[in-house]
Amino acid sequence: MTGQILNGNSMDDYPLTLTSIVDRAERFHANRGVISRRPSGDVNRTTYGEVAGRARRLAHGLAALGVRDGDPVATMLWNQSEHLELYFAVPAMGAVLHTLNPRLFPEELSYIVNDAQDNVIIVDESLLPVFETIRDSREFAHVVVVSHTGDIPAGMLDYESLVANNEPIEWPVLGEGRAAAMCYTSGTTGRPKGVVYSHRALVLHSLVVALPDQFAVSARDTILPVVPMFHANAWGLPYAAALAGAQLVLPGPQLDSESVLDLLAAEHVTMTAGVPTVWMGVLSSLDAEPDRWDLSALNRLIVGGAAVPRSMLEGFDRHELSIVQAWGMTETAPLGSVCRVPEDLDQASNSDRYNYRIRQGVASPLVDIRARDDEGNLIAWDDTAMGELEVRGPWVAASYHHGQGAASFTADGWFSTGDVVRIDPRGCIRICDRSKDLVKSGGEWISSVDLENQLVAHPDVAQAAVIAVPDDRWGERPLAVVSLHPDVDPSVDKLRDHLAQDFAKWQLPDRFEFVSEIPSTATGKVKKSELRKRFTTEP
Repeated sequence: MTGQILNGNSMDDYPLTLTSIVDRAERFHANRGVISRRPSGDVNRTTYGEVAGRARRLAHGLAALGVRDGDPVATMLWNQSEHLELYFAVPAMGAVLHTLNPRLFPEELSYIVNDAQDNVIIVDESLLPVFETIRDSREFAHVVVVSHTGDIPAGMLDYESLVANNEPIEWPVLGEGRAAAMCYTSGTTGRPKGVVYSHRALVLHSLVVALPDQFAVSARDTILPVVPMFHANAWGLPYAAALAGAQLVLPGPQLDSESVLDLLAAEHVTMTAGVPTVWMGVLSSLDAEPDRWDLSALNRLIVGGAAVPRSMLEGFDRHELSIVQAWGMTETAPLGSVCRVPEDLDQASNSDRYNYRIRQGVASPLVDIRARDDEGNLIAWDDTAMGELEVRGPWVAASYHHGQGAASFTADGWFSTGDVVRIDPRGCIRICDRSKDLVKSGGEWISSVDLENQLVAHPDVAQAAVIAVPDDRWGERPLAVVSLHPDVDPSVDKLRDHLAQDFAKWQLPDRFEFVSEIPSTATGKVKKSELRKRFTTEP
């Protein structure tokens, strides 16, 4: 007779909680540096050990203010050491870290703090003017200020006193299914929606982020997340860095290209991460002064949030800096896929390698993908068929806070991303468009992303966006909105001829509109809703 073991095992039922990451940072990486640039430009240097110790005191102080299990604690902070202390303290004490994006409009912020029911909020002194715009929209029980001058407005509490005046606590034992953190979507379509992450989700996310073919985070790294800590968990980098023992450089609010480059060079950063709009500015600065900054330590730039054009890849390659493209969403915590060139392309032509690198990559370990066409059929992975990408996995949302947006989740448990993709036989994704941004002209699809990438490859173009506008004959036609570099004269013929090298005549935009700046969301994505409103109502 053969014995069967179906429901039993010998493994410890060890909970996957962020407490284990905080404890590891404190115990094994206590002397690794955490460098913060203040709004003034001064640099503060501390360590994981000091951050974790202060987090224990901070948790005690928050509990004294009435923060209980499951309560949201709102933050309105930059990438700074105090924000990392809250990343540690709030989930480890059993509360829920709710990061607020200070770049949102007051109406959006007011909606979010009320939807989340925030009662305690921690605000950087430099962001108090932003807080004042929403102060009357909700009656906060406590407002805590991270002050750099020592001035605390009446009725508010001092963050440093909250830390200094309390003893460190022992972290409670938590279940891995407990809520740990909360982010809201950017609200590009409808109201922002809350995504609540469990401890288990963020621990697994941190482990996968650190894998060699993902972001490859190690104790030998010095990481500068340009992506804000108030946006999708800073792509998981604070927790992954703490887990691995990587040194962390937090840039504060100064994210202009020269300030970023100064910090990359001064701190010998090995890895950085941010959206394409940031890196386009950095590339322009490097092209203008290629010998000004020593970036010899920097071996990878993680870029996501929008498709990376080939011209950007080529531009950074000129400076011997390598971009690794990734894709994700707030709903995926956010890592969904990473584009690493496979071994069999190592000896391929530059053109073939660039054709691969402009893609959004293969699904990250533990993430499943599929795509459906307009008729609801699963598409073939032949790099020809197009469909809306659906994903599932241990850090992918199964619902929104309060059950909003239920239509985004399929009956069998997949999240519908809204991204229209092709998938090649390797499983490598190429995002063709957002479903709402595809142009359907005469029954044929035109990818606005492909047109935009080709436009920004033109030396005159700083930014470009393509939108669909109604057309009596064809249903929709593409319209290109273009921002040019300084001292460049607009030329529709020049841009149309440039596009005609790679696109059929029927795919070319009928109209070109030139603007000084293309509007973007608070997270750096082109705000096409504003462009549609402007250019489909104006003559």
